[in-house]
Amino acid sequence: MPARSTVLGLAADLVAGRTTSRALVEAALDRIADPGGEGTRMFTRVYRDQALAAADAQDKLRGAGYVASPLAGLPVSIKDLFDVAGEVTLAGSTALDDRPPATSDAPIVARLRAAGAVIVGKTNMTEFAYSGIGINPHYGTPGNPYDRRRAPGGSSAGAPVSVADGCAVVAIGTDTGGSVRIPAAFCGVTGFKPTVERVPRDGATPLSPTLDSIGPLANSVACCAIADAVMAGEPAAAPDAMPVEGMRLGILKGFVLDNLAPEVAAAFAAACETLSRAGARLVDLDLAELDEYRSLIDAGLVNAEAFAWHEELLARRGNEYDPRVRSRIERGRSVTAAQYIRACTWRVDLAARFAARTAGYDALLLPTVAIVAPRIADCARDEDFFRFNALALRNTGLINMLGRCAASLPIQPPGTPPVGLMVVGEQGGDRRLLAVARGIEGALD
Repeated sequence: MPARSTVLGLAADLVAGRTTSRALVEAALDRIADPGGEGTRMFTRVYRDQALAAADAQDKLRGAGYVASPLAGLPVSIKDLFDVAGEVTLAGSTALDDRPPATSDAPIVARLRAAGAVIVGKTNMTEFAYSGIGINPHYGTPGNPYDRRRAPGGSSAGAPVSVADGCAVVAIGTDTGGSVRIPAAFCGVTGFKPTVERVPRDGATPLSPTLDSIGPLANSVACCAIADAVMAGEPAAAPDAMPVEGMRLGILKGFVLDNLAPEVAAAFAAACETLSRAGARLVDLDLAELDEYRSLIDAGLVNAEAFAWHEELLARRGNEYDPRVRSRIERGRSVTAAQYIRACTWRVDLAARFAARTAGYDALLLPTVAIVAPRIADCARDEDFFRFNALALRNTGLINMLGRCAASLPIQPPGTPPVGLMVVGEQGGDRRLLAVARGIEGALD
């Protein structure tokens, strides 16, 4: 399978007889197995025999005239926190190896299979999905496709590398504070975080039930839209691109533009200028509501929900956790019930006030991540790791707290570190946001 392939491009090749599912899946599996590649760090489990059998089955079905969706016969990867029947779900950890095997596939896995997707393996991740950098001390850290010395972004660390390296045409990740959009931005691919309730989260190891969402990473907005529709139980199609001319786009100001890496600042400015020239109306939004975000984060909502799930496991096997992950989860131990309830109420109120202030815009724009991917070696000291982690999560985490859907589009000039443009829609406005993002993608290309 050629690197940087798209769902619609490969689906057209299959229709025209230019390739077969068997050939595409074999090529993906060969890349995973390449000893000179990132396969052993990218994947925690590879389904070689099952994937080849599934590819052969899809080729036979196609020959008989049965094509379930544009994903039919295409290689797809899934994050290591999704249940697959008969397997123990490890979520990037070693501390879960004594849990019982899953009795059924997670709904999103079942829906992907029903759509004809060929699942080639489970991708590596930050342990328990709790970091924006993507480092895993248990299974290794996959190298960024732009520069293997750099981090891939987290927590869905292996997902974007599997797409960029041609091991999957779509990767499925999760996003609680940015875990789809951060790695997409760091690795130069496209990522989509849906509204929380859109895709069923059963069978996915939770981090924060209030904020967890399941989204795709791929090489285009259309790829993400098709995978999102499949996982949401809708017809497998991408919405038409909305024309950029006449779009009303809000540019968020304030802390989301603070301390930007030079590459990020330049790419964001250039993208905004391109959209303006294409006929979009860009309006600066300096909203006082954003000033509440940092205090809301400090209220400990995510820490409390993570600790509630981990408390018993920490008591039994906490010494096996990545210390950087454990320390963040342990902060939830001191959050009182009253503090947690107030934080939940505050979040809903803030989201409603923000929605009222931003009504009427086709989308909001901001840099996905304030920095480019740091070098893995530069994260060796805890103080440096947590500084990078905070900057990685800052902009994306805001959107999770506000309950919005969002896409990250690659906007870096050729030969420079990847940078993402975040395009933010309204809560529940997922398909419209994807149409807007397709239009913006086209204008920027």
